[in-house]
Amino acid sequence: MVSFVDRVVLHVAGGDGGHGCASVHREKFKPLGGPDGANGGDGGDVVLEVDPQVTTLLDYHHRPHRSAQSGGQGRGDMRHGANGDDVVLGVPDGTVVRAQDGTVLADLVGAGARYVIAHGGRGGLGNAALASPRRKAPGFALLGEPGEEVEVVLELKSVADVALVGFPSAGKSSLIAAMSAARPKIADYPFTTLVPNLGVVQAGSERFTVADVPGLIPGASEGKGLGLEFLRHIERCAVIVHVLDCATLEPRRDPITDLDVISAELAAYAPDLDIAGGRVPILERPQLVVLHKVDVPEAKELADFVKPELEARGLRVFEVSSASHEGLRPLTFALAELVAQARAAEPPPAPAPVVVRPRAHGDALFTVTKVNTPDGEAYQVRGDKPERWVRQTDFANDEAVGYLADRLARLGVEDQLAKAGALPGDTVVIGALVGGVIFDWEPTLSAGAELLAPRGTDIRLEESGRRNTRERREQYTSRMDAKTAAREQLADDRDRGVWTDADDA
Repeated sequence: MVSFVDRVVLHVAGGDGGHGCASVHREKFKPLGGPDGANGGDGGDVVLEVDPQVTTLLDYHHRPHRSAQSGGQGRGDMRHGANGDDVVLGVPDGTVVRAQDGTVLADLVGAGARYVIAHGGRGGLGNAALASPRRKAPGFALLGEPGEEVEVVLELKSVADVALVGFPSAGKSSLIAAMSAARPKIADYPFTTLVPNLGVVQAGSERFTVADVPGLIPGASEGKGLGLEFLRHIERCAVIVHVLDCATLEPRRDPITDLDVISAELAAYAPDLDIAGGRVPILERPQLVVLHKVDVPEAKELADFVKPELEARGLRVFEVSSASHEGLRPLTFALAELVAQARAAEPPPAPAPVVVRPRAHGDALFTVTKVNTPDGEAYQVRGDKPERWVRQTDFANDEAVGYLADRLARLGVEDQLAKAGALPGDTVVIGALVGGVIFDWEPTLSAGAELLAPRGTDIRLEESGRRNTRERREQYTSRMDAKTAAREQLADDRDRGVWTDADDA
């Protein structure tokens, strides 16, 4: 059963914005009292936040799809829709967020570090917010924008001070168990350690963490064995400890050869330069060599034989036995000294800068290009504002379409279409060629509401089904006059014998 996951593909979606409401205030004796449709609520964001209680990405391995709450819809009587709640996803310290193409989006180091991975959509405006002196009673509202849908890769890179590297079964797990309170699985077969183990070591007043990286083999930097899966866990480590097995019985294996092979793999593995805490190349960091398992007589002899050659290379060498704890104390204090030096050399953490990216003067808000489609030539309009306005438009409402036409005209889209050579009736696409809004362009677009009254007015305000007192009095008088005239006509007909009662016949 999988218990440790350090790389997952996460699919997230921000909450959709709520739709605005088109409503007219109604009150006794005050018909059509003006627009009172409220705005829709904003959709929630999906946020990644470093949580010290989270140590693995296992939860996202089982549930890779996450979404935030959508905003509520606006209602009449100026009742605004509720904003959707954000979804905060806890991730381990040292999580790197990448796009599918490998671009680093965020490097989350330190408790509380946050990154908004998917923004929620903005709520649509109600007709009360759209009212203006020119358009006193809009009969439409704007739709809420959909939330962002993002697919990212989360990679966990352990945050430790010391990394133990070496061949499988070199005794790294035994060493970390002897140095700290960590209790990793220990066995006498290769690849016992399948996940990185962390241990906390106390040496005098200095406390540091040690990472037991799974065993490396030749070709690990090319993805062989467990190499690439766990080489990234040493990128943030300040000190590298080579654990060399002096008691191995495998042919063509000796401490010098093992060190050369592992060093070559570390040199070939190039961490990303844009990851905070990465030091490139890895071999420029302080290194120590541990000649392990010296409690075995043959291993002790081999360690004494190769130690001068290793020291001639400028490396500090320690003969250590995890079983008898020989050499552990000098090793831990040497590591504490190197860790203290590395911490002192690190610059103090600077607060995250506020990045302001103003639009350069003269930058176009949109572009108009002539493209070829399977159905023929078309003019494609791309830009943040036109595409957002299209998403907010209810195309089932003619007045909303007219409002969109007004906004596009004020932005200059029609002028640019004309300059690009578009003629009335040509195909225009706003947005992507697949999924965009396609229509036949007319320079002067009229919609249903504008055919009845000038754009910006609403003839419904001038219409009323309720009669005032004067109208009711006039209608009553005319009805009484009509009855009197009818009686006089009947009396005249009777006097002339034109009409008689049935009883007189």
